Parts: sequence; structure tokens; C-alpha cells
Amino acid sequence: METRQLLAFTTVVQTGSFTKAAATLNCSQPTITTRIKALEETLGVPLFRRLPRGIQMTSAGVELLPFARNIITLTDKARKAITMNGEPHGKLVIGSAQSLTDYRLLPLIEYMCWRYPSVQISLHSRNTQTNLASVREGRLDCAFFIGSVEPREGLETTVLCPEPLVMVAGPTHALTRRSVITEDELRGSTLIRAENGASYYEQFEQALGLQEAEAKSPVLALDSIDAAKRAVASGLGISLVPEVTVAAELADGRLCRLPWVPPFRVYTQFAWRQDNSSNPSVTALVSAAAQVVSEQVATPA
Repeated sequence: METRQLLAFTTVVQTGSFTKAAATLNCSQPTITTRIKALEETLGVPLFRRLPRGIQMTSAGVELLPFARNIITLTDKARKAITMNGEPHGKLVIGSAQSLTDYRLLPLIEYMCWRYPSVQISLHSRNTQTNLASVREGRLDCAFFIGSVEPREGLETTVLCPEPLVMVAGPTHALTRRSVITEDELRGSTLIRAENGASYYEQFEQALGLQEAEAKSPVLALDSIDAAKRAVASGLGISLVPEVTVAAELADGRLCRLPWVPPFRVYTQFAWRQDNSSNPSVTALVSAAAQVVSEQVATPA
């Protein structure tokens, strides 16, 4: 059973005819027929029924199809890995929290593009749980996220830096005049959620007992750091966000830091599947992320 035979088989399935498959693969129709017959002889079963109006896969063909596609994909990956001599290359699909995409990762992406031009990067901003689930399922190669340090099933993780959180309000908000803020006062304020699905916000709600119906606070869910900052600055409520996302606003007075410190710590982390640890592109990204993020933390903007 040869890869070219499997490729002929999958192309016939895709195009619906031997003639179209030959055109797609830039070879003659008899060549396609010969390869399909050789594959059928090797397996000892017919893969197609020849009908007056075309062809139809047999049950054996249906069963073979996903295996054939996997073999072709793996063969292509192996060929590229060998010809690139371990140099990072190919497509790298990355998930990230929006706050990290906007305030931590752009210098990293720039570095990767210059250092590894053969790596094609695709970056998607989604919430932490969706990102980590997508990494486990193979829909993402890796993901950056903010959260507590804990084992995560099926994943390798590395901590890049602590990610301080800060509770902010607009300059005219009543809580900015307080030297101490109680949890009851926080529960009584309108909370602006900047990133839906952020694990640090879930930890915040747990710390304040906000899951209980009687303790519910008014929540304005915007799912955008920039929109949340504008809403907070205008006095609509208060928000817990990564400090790096509001450093400029705190410095120029558009936002004020409230005197409340979360009773938990979170970290910016990088996660990838355990069976993807030998991927040269993932390895290069881990190394570059550690370098770039450490420089950011050492010399904040």
C-alpha cells in the first residue's frame, strides 16, 4: 500500500471521478485506474462500485477513507520535517486571551516573523477555557492564558510571568475617595467584565461569593478590554483587569487604582499538547515567549 495509491483514492473520492482525479494530480486517467486497482488488490476488497452515472464508494472504501487521509497528512509532515532539518516551519495556530494579544504578544509575534520566516502564525483571541479545550482537541497548536498554576490534563504548561491584577475606577467614582474598600462595597458596585470567560474573573467571583443569587452584583459584560476601560473611565462601574492593560491610563489619571488587592495570584502561561512537545515551531515559540515576556516585565512600557 503506497502513499501515491492512497492519494489517488482520496482524490477520486474528492472529485467524484477518475478523470477529474487524474487532472487534479496532473497524470493520466489510466494511471489513476492502475493505482486504484493495485490498492484494491493489496487490500483484497473493492473500494468503488462503477455505476452508469458515476462511481460510489463501497463500505470498505468508506472505512479506508479517514485512515488514508491521516497517512497522507503524516507522510507530508514527515517529508517536510526531514527536508527542513528540524528548522521551525509550517503553520502555527495560537489561541490567546484578548488582553495578552493586545498588551503582551505583539512583540513576540514580530520576533517570530523575523526570526522564523518559514513559520506561518495565526493568532486567535478567545476565552481561556475555549482556548485550552481547543489545544487538547488539536484545533489549536498552543495557547497563552492568564490563570492560576495548576496541573491541566493532557497539556504541558510553562509560567512566563506573574500577571498582577488591579481594580480600577473612573476619577469621579465614589470608591476612589476611600482609603479602604470592603468586599461588601465591591459587591454593591456595578462590575464591568472586560473579558468574558477569563479565569481570573471567575476566581474573583468565587472570592466575593458572587455565585450566590442574593450576592449578585450588577454586571456589565463587554468582552473587550478597551470598551471596559472607556466604560470605567466614564463612571459606569469598576473593573478587575491585568495591570499591564491599564498602565497608561493609571499614569495619566484617566483611571484610578482602588485600594483592594485580590486574595489570589495569577500568571501568564503558555500551554501545548503533551504529544506536541517535539514540534520545532512550538519549541521555538516557548523559548521566544520566555525571552520577550521577561524583557517586558524587566522594562515595562
